[in-house]
Amino acid sequence: MKEKALLKSHTHEQNDEEVLYHSDFIQLYQASEEELYKELCNGLSAPLAYVQPKYFYDELGSKLFAAICELPEYYPTRTEAAIFNTHLDEIAEAVGLGTVLIDLGAGDCAKASRLFTALQPAQYVPVDISVEFLRDAVAQLQQRFPHIRMTGLGMDFSTAIHLPDAVQKSKRLFFYPGSSIGNFSPDQAVAFLQRLRSACDDDGGLLIGVDLVKDHAILNAAYDDVLGVTASFNLNVLSHLNKLLQANFDIRLWRHVSFFNAEQSRIEMYLEARCSHAVKWHGGERVFKEGERIHTENSYKYTQEGFEKLLQASGMVVNRTWTDEQNWFMVCHARVQ
Repeated sequence: MKEKALLKSHTHEQNDEEVLYHSDFIQLYQASEEELYKELCNGLSAPLAYVQPKYFYDELGSKLFAAICELPEYYPTRTEAAIFNTHLDEIAEAVGLGTVLIDLGAGDCAKASRLFTALQPAQYVPVDISVEFLRDAVAQLQQRFPHIRMTGLGMDFSTAIHLPDAVQKSKRLFFYPGSSIGNFSPDQAVAFLQRLRSACDDDGGLLIGVDLVKDHAILNAAYDDVLGVTASFNLNVLSHLNKLLQANFDIRLWRHVSFFNAEQSRIEMYLEARCSHAVKWHGGERVFKEGERIHTENSYKYTQEGFEKLLQASGMVVNRTWTDEQNWFMVCHARVQ
């Protein structure tokens, strides 16, 4: 990846021997329109059409996901938050103070900012593909925490991790909450974790949230809520495709479908055509038959033992783990080997 120019330089003010920082934001090189079209067209033209989950997160998609996190059915957010609230001092002791907190998929930065008082990071590096949403969040957060150096990165980290020199190399702690690791297949997850390992010195680590296997009814409800917010979140990807590809998806002709695949230990999400109809986009077209689906997301669920093996395969070793009383969710701190 190549870096574009810094939107703001590294600046700070000296005030009564206290350093007050201004937030930086670095927009890293993104795929060209040609590459984007190719990626999306390949997905829509595949025998089983698919869209990668990163395309959920346009501005509206990011807001809809924030709403999902408030739903009673969606246990991961509140369960993970409760683990952090209950064990924050232990987590801070395990992680250590003064880390470079690299927040992957930071969104509104709310999850990471709740840890600032306990972790006292030397630098906060929020990373997200939704650039405008992230830029505003970082600017507001810097006003609340002027003593923490903040460097926002507009970057797609799903396939490569290339951090600029503005990110301190030592004591890097990757923060990946919300069980987003579940969007990768196990093989993809190992490759992703290996990339994180490679981006760390020997004093680096990972603080990650992992959704655990549980009653199937609980899992299914979490991805198909009564209010239909998750359905709107899923369907919104078609609106995003309309903008990105100049496509003519009619959202009224599609429905949200999700279920737990026990054999694969994953939630699967799809958009299903309500009737046969043609869709055109820049560079292609397709007739979707009634009942034909577009695959939009997998969310793998792990046992604690299974995830620890995943970490070991990536060159990391578990340091500490914390779970809720029902053993629905796990927060794990791992160190590089």
